[in-house]
Amino acid sequence: MKLDDDDFTLFGLPQRFTLDRAEIDQRWRSLQARVHPDRFSAEGAASQRLAMQWAVRVNQAHQRLKDPLARAAYLCELRGAPINAERNTAMPVSFLAQQMHWREALDEAEDESAVQALDDSVAAREAELLDDVARALDERHDAAAAADKVRALMFVHRFRADVNRRLEQFDS
Repeated sequence: MKLDDDDFTLFGLPQRFTLDRAEIDQRWRSLQARVHPDRFSAEGAASQRLAMQWAVRVNQAHQRLKDPLARAAYLCELRGAPINAERNTAMPVSFLAQQMHWREALDEAEDESAVQALDDSVAAREAELLDDVARALDERHDAAAAADKVRALMFVHRFRADVNRRLEQFDS
């Protein structure tokens, strides 16, 4: 085990998008038990600092592996197709039109049931995109195609956050 191992190697998992969340969490707990700084309290400051680095590294890997969007982006990067979301915002016209339609529907929604119906529709599209990413990465080994889907998922994820904020207004 090396600090610069990729997250999958660190956790002893295959470099796949489709992973079992319970297994990711179990491996995280196991790794944390091995590297937690408290285990090295009697071994001096240098050992504790190294243990702290390991604990941070394991937590960072866990955060990335447990989040499907982050895991997909990371896999794309490992496979030579970085997302570059800040510089690469080009999206198909049909996707942009759908985004505009969703925004208008959110603006026009007058009650909680309308916002919830929109969220259900967007969640279904998000699930389709996640399935597309899984097929691109795990079956076709096409990181470039997966990267395009990940960028779309980032838009959808941000929009769903807006929808959730709107839904929270009804709870107030």
